[in-house]
Amino acid sequence: MPEQQQPRPEPLDPPMVPFAVGGMVIWAVVGLVLLIFFRDWLTEHGHQDWLWTCLAGFLVGFPGLAVMLRHDANRRRRRAGQRH
Repeated sequence: MPEQQQPRPEPLDPPMVPFAVGGMVIWAVVGLVLLIFFRDWLTEHGHQDWLWTCLAGFLVGFPGLAVMLRHDANRRRRRAGQRH
């Protein structure tokens, strides 16, 4: 008796813009928390570069957001083509 193959699940294809925006928001919030509440501690212990890391994470999010906007536009076109 031949075994029946299980149907393959569809790959996940969620909208990606919320992930890019979420990452940017997280970097911004962490940077602001460090700047407002921990600035003196960072200066005393020589960790001012943590603020620059947060700024860099936030700024790198912009090219990522552009890529995800394009990805989501292609995703919408792909899904619209499958419906017809």
